[in-house]
Amino acid sequence: MKKNLGIFLILMVICAITAYLDPKFLGAYNLQNTIRWSGIYGIMAIGVSLVIITGGIDMTIGSVIGLIGCLLPFLLTKYGWHLRYAIPTVLAISAVIGLVNGLLVTKLRLQPFVVTLCGWLFYRGIVRYIAGDATQGFGTTCQPMKNFLKKNFLEYFTGVPHSFDIPMVFILMLIIAAIFAFFLNRTIWGRYLLALGRNEQAAKFSGIRTDRIIILAYTLSGLLAGLTGIILVANVNSADPSGFGLGYEMYAIAGAVLGGCSLKGGEGSILGVVIGSALLRVLYNSINILGIPTQLEFAVIGIVILIGVMADEVVRRIAAKRAALARIKAA
Repeated sequence: MKKNLGIFLILMVICAITAYLDPKFLGAYNLQNTIRWSGIYGIMAIGVSLVIITGGIDMTIGSVIGLIGCLLPFLLTKYGWHLRYAIPTVLAISAVIGLVNGLLVTKLRLQPFVVTLCGWLFYRGIVRYIAGDATQGFGTTCQPMKNFLKKNFLEYFTGVPHSFDIPMVFILMLIIAAIFAFFLNRTIWGRYLLALGRNEQAAKFSGIRTDRIIILAYTLSGLLAGLTGIILVANVNSADPSGFGLGYEMYAIAGAVLGGCSLKGGEGSILGVVIGSALLRVLYNSINILGIPTQLEFAVIGIVILIGVMADEVVRRIAAKRAALARIKAA
């Protein structure tokens, strides 16, 4: 909870500074756009946070987003699939990708970074081959889905535009966050996930089937990456196979780390991940509004991740010293 409060205060400070330097930050359009993209970042970050909690990593997220983002309009326009069949199919494909990652990590005992890095290359190559490196667009198909994802909450249900409203994508992210917060904190599977991340050997000796938990985490990460791909392509209306979703794994990992997920595993909060994702998007928005060169975007993200990891390590060491002192005093 202290970590969540700290990252929330940082978010508020950055918002206040940006609004002070340029009042356009508080404009209705800019806030709605920032909230919408925070929702997109949040969905994929929630998925990768489950993998990070196990002590693993998922580098395939950007390529899965690219694959699903191109495959959905490809199925709808070229093959004439109905939306009710296309969406479950592409979601199933993304879940299978996560399942394969989990199986390779657990059954063949391969390093998660190596497995998912190879997947990052493989799936990006596959989508470029399938699409022939041609941009995929919806045209006039699936307008109801695009309207739903692009509209705002009150506008969608009342039919009346409001000066300020909450995007539907953000509402969807909150629902997903609530489901996974319940999963992580209130179910036996969530407790197993945290126990596995803290000490895999101890979890095995306790009778936890760690392989199943790891496979589940990677499968859910793949599924949420696929859902992100659907939402993203519906918002922008087209997908370039070579660039769509490129680098989004970094956004997801950064959001999870900023939200308190330890890269060593065993720690994580869905609320923290949501706040961390929002912070990442606000940073990006601040870079653009304040006129900072966009070439520095990745530099800022890199610094933020590094600071997050350093802060996590410092907190761990302080906590370990306090625990050791407490044991000495108790003895």
